[in-house]
Amino acid sequence: MTIWIAMLLGFVQGVAEFLPISSSGHLLLIQKMFGISEGAMFFTVMLHLATLVAVFIVYWPTLIELIKKPFQKTVGLLIIATVPAVLIAVLSKMIAPVEAFFDAADAGQYLGFGFLLTSLLLFISDNVRHTRVNEDGEKVEIKGKKMKSMRVTDALVIGCMQGVGVLPGVSRSGSTISGALFSGLSRKTAADFSFLMSIPAIIGGAIFEVPEAIKTGLGDMHWTTLVAGMLVAGITGYFAIKIMINAIKKKKLLGFVIYTAVLGALVLVDQFVTHFFL
Repeated sequence: MTIWIAMLLGFVQGVAEFLPISSSGHLLLIQKMFGISEGAMFFTVMLHLATLVAVFIVYWPTLIELIKKPFQKTVGLLIIATVPAVLIAVLSKMIAPVEAFFDAADAGQYLGFGFLLTSLLLFISDNVRHTRVNEDGEKVEIKGKKMKSMRVTDALVIGCMQGVGVLPGVSRSGSTISGALFSGLSRKTAADFSFLMSIPAIIGGAIFEVPEAIKTGLGDMHWTTLVAGMLVAGITGYFAIKIMINAIKKKKLLGFVIYTAVLGALVLVDQFVTHFFL
């Protein structure tokens, strides 16, 4: 892998990890387009850890507060929201049919459908409205909940949506933000909770993949190539978080809906008709 390809992959990881377009799906596409296999697993794990640094930088004040008060409600909600994804990861290694399904998914077999599912989730969640009937019998929109008003059921719903996001093509941030909006959270809270959830998700995913990543190692990749990719991933990840927070607050998810729908359709055409990459 050349340093330029590593930087391209780092850019894609940084952008797609936090914008709702699926980093795993885009990395898989590019790896297949350029025929990258040697050292791919190790490199991918390191890129994920690089984007984690971006979350730490953006949410540093919040994280300090959570560390100072580890038994507060938000910490418990984040733990609860992480459980479904952990269960799915464990089941994917313990039950043969489930493992076979995820192996096929990791190979790109359901990639196009994953992008289309992301598009559908974003479209529905961006247009969902929570209403109540007022004293005059009129429907009025309910103001979204803040983090301190979240319930355990909200965390479980968002956690289950994160479990769906483990499939390549299905955006983790897109699915968790969708779950948060379905649960009635405010748009800002939905984004914040999703990005805070990414911390245990990324760390857990890295730990889960470390044994296989160590086996494959860097391959023929030089360490400077790895560092270059990680730097680009971390920097672009920082700006992607800022862009996403602004987009969700201003209800500007339509562009992501269209992009993932078109990409999903193109991938399906390639999978079943042209066979250029998949």
